[in-house]
Amino acid sequence: MIPEKVKVAGIEYDIKEVNGLTDKFNLLGQINYNIGIIELDDGISECRKEQTLVHEILHACFKEAGYDEHDEDMINRVGIVLYQVLKDNELCFKA
Repeated sequence: MIPEKVKVAGIEYDIKEVNGLTDKFNLLGQINYNIGIIELDDGISECRKEQTLVHEILHACFKEAGYDEHDEDMINRVGIVLYQVLKDNELCFKA
């Protein structure tokens, strides 16, 4: 289940499911740091939304830690593994 909000380093990000990110921009999700919004494409599966949310949360973690440049390949790889750990151990998403 996708939460409505997430806090990263005290900054609150609203989570919105939006139509057309994949079709229009070839994105499953995106984050806007300035206005505190994470958007997920509403047309993807629930598991893919959860995995994408973890990916976007990692971007927020790096940004809030002071890293302005993010290696997308590293975010992708760590996000996939972190999602699996959270889900398989029922730490965040129920299996």
